[in-house]
Amino acid sequence: MEMEKITLVECPRDAMQGWKTFIPTGEKIAYLNALLQVGFDVLDFGSFVSAAAIPQMADTREVLEGLRPEHSRSRLLAIVANLRGAEEAAAYAQIDCLGFPFSVSPTFQLRNAHAGLEESFGRVAAIQELCRRHGKQLVVYLSMGFGNPYGDPWSQDLVRDWARRLASLGIGVISLADTVGLASPEQVEQVTRRLVEDLPGVEIGVHLHSTPYNRQPKLEAALRAGCRRFDGALGGVGGCPMAGDELVGNMDSEWMIRFFRDRNLLGELDWKALDSCLDMAKALFH
Repeated sequence: MEMEKITLVECPRDAMQGWKTFIPTGEKIAYLNALLQVGFDVLDFGSFVSAAAIPQMADTREVLEGLRPEHSRSRLLAIVANLRGAEEAAAYAQIDCLGFPFSVSPTFQLRNAHAGLEESFGRVAAIQELCRRHGKQLVVYLSMGFGNPYGDPWSQDLVRDWARRLASLGIGVISLADTVGLASPEQVEQVTRRLVEDLPGVEIGVHLHSTPYNRQPKLEAALRAGCRRFDGALGGVGGCPMAGDELVGNMDSEWMIRFFRDRNLLGELDWKALDSCLDMAKALFH
């Protein structure tokens, strides 16, 4: 039996947010509009968060005004960290999805969202209700989903229990994030499989960070576990600046695309548009 096609999420926001020099707004707009022509399923383009915390994303509103998603099959996703940001994002008709980073590490959740786990869970509930009213989809990223560098408790049961609680709110997409790239392929397979089997009504994704040396074992592990939603960024750029550690880059989308194409798991892409974006990415992230 042929496997179902995967959902491919391109994350230029994650690639840009930790970049040391500010990328001019016009260059962001040009790059994102080019990415919209490739055929990614979802484009994680920006975030409505504190400009003081993530200066690179301070111009998300101006960037959005310059985007032309109407002739693209890609759905636009914006990251939010609280209800105020979610209300602002939800007011834009162009935005299809809101993403909320929910860390199972209390230390990281305080760093990233200035809130504890229970307060953050309350935020998710309020944002989910907002999304229902505005016809948006809420994607929850379980960050530090494979462990953390802070010594906080972590176990597969802990991840499963939080995923269950989030699913009880009606969250339709939960993505396991290997935020600092410390997951082993075995962990990726075990944790992902457990959620896929435990939450059949929820789309389980992975947002893996990796080096060129361990990306294939991690990707194969998630695929074996039943995952069909994968995040990446062209050039393998990125990482979360709020983690306060040496950044491990995103899974390289160009490499992922070849991997999935060879296994006949890829939807239709515009290869000429992809080549153009690869040239732009090299110029932006040099």
